[in-house]
Amino acid sequence: MTLMGAVVPGSGLVWTGRRLLGLLVLVPFLLATAYAAGTASRVADLRTLVDLAMDPARLKTFAAVAVLALVLWAGAVWLTYHHARPVRRTRAATVAGNAFVLLLVVVVGAPLGLAARYATVQADLVETVFEEAPLSATIPRDVTEADPWGGRDRVNVLLLGGDGSDSRAGVRTDSLILASIETATGKTVLFSLPRNLMRAQFPEDSALHDLYPDGFTGEGDPAAYMLNAVYGQVPLLHPGVLGASAAEGADEGADALKLAVAGSLGIDVDYYVLVNLRGFEQVVDAIGGITVDVNEPVAINGNTDAGIEPTAWIEPGPDQHLDDFHALWFARGRYGSDDYRRMERQRCAVDAIIEAADPMTLLRRYTGLAEAGMDIVTTDIPRELLPDLVGLGLRMKDAKVRSVVFRPSERFSSADPDYEHVRAMVARAIDPPERAVRKADPDRARGTEGSCAWTGEDADVVDAGVGSSAPGTG
Repeated sequence: MTLMGAVVPGSGLVWTGRRLLGLLVLVPFLLATAYAAGTASRVADLRTLVDLAMDPARLKTFAAVAVLALVLWAGAVWLTYHHARPVRRTRAATVAGNAFVLLLVVVVGAPLGLAARYATVQADLVETVFEEAPLSATIPRDVTEADPWGGRDRVNVLLLGGDGSDSRAGVRTDSLILASIETATGKTVLFSLPRNLMRAQFPEDSALHDLYPDGFTGEGDPAAYMLNAVYGQVPLLHPGVLGASAAEGADEGADALKLAVAGSLGIDVDYYVLVNLRGFEQVVDAIGGITVDVNEPVAINGNTDAGIEPTAWIEPGPDQHLDDFHALWFARGRYGSDDYRRMERQRCAVDAIIEAADPMTLLRRYTGLAEAGMDIVTTDIPRELLPDLVGLGLRMKDAKVRSVVFRPSERFSSADPDYEHVRAMVARAIDPPERAVRKADPDRARGTEGSCAWTGEDADVVDAGVGSSAPGTG
């Protein structure tokens, strides 16, 4: 009777003669079941589920209803057992009966409790990372619910990796990738930019172009001329130059960097996402480590310029499983290497994280991942855009993704960039000629193919001015 009362709450109470009490439980349960079945048949599509996952208010309501339902259901189960058990029974029977009820509540109620927990965590994540109305001078203003892309054929999102540290003020954006996504198909081109790109350009209609008509120069140290200095230097040198200051809640550094990338590449930058590498270890730990191919020895600690030797090395080899500490050094180690090798390893690390984050891993470790995300991710993507952006991401998953990497060659120098050439290459990558890219431009076709694959200790690494890679190779 207790088991029947758990499957159909109230039925066991009716059987024991507590008809009124049983009907007070049974009738609402049947009505709620019918409503849930009808609702599920209408909202089973993926877009509706995505809308729910990106709506904090509905998530919190779902969590509260789930907890209330669990408490009421557990109470009904215990009442059923209490009224159905024999009046005369042995102590062993009492212990066994109570243990059965407890086990039943735990086994059946745990998934419902976990769902409530995940809904609460997801609501906190969305509210923490995504604002309803970001204070940004550079996000599109012509988007609507009916047209989330404002009539654009492409949406461009700047992906930044920052190396903020407790021992150093500010954040240096040492990893810069612009994702240009075709809104209709999800086809994507990733442009990887070197952190030491000099004299970044600003769009002519920008206030920063008036200040730096010949490109960004920062102040003092030549390192302040680099692209990775824009994020920290512009707010320091020109607070409020774009209309809103940090004191008002704006991320002036991100707005300035978006404009620098837009002016340098010749395409608008709509949104940005910044991931602070100080939390990189949290993410890797949350997913249980990553597996990568290590093509060359990677140093742990050490400083080439200062002559400080590494304390250890990550040795070459295929399919190496790295914990959070070693994954961080795989992604950021630069002793005896250069920025371009590190850029390649960072792309490999991102690929490995995506590979490791399979659905079961996400379910088991979702709380840790969400907490890491709240700590290390900042963005100006509006909350209302999330369902459309997730839908676009699902199209990207099945679409072609190409990677274009700017690296030293006879055609490109980060110290003295030919920005007209850079913009021409970007335009060509976004709207390529009818002939295959590899046939149209052999020099461009070299690049990063195979950079994430195990190539053996004697393999050569080819440098190219602009590199293009097919899905799964970069």
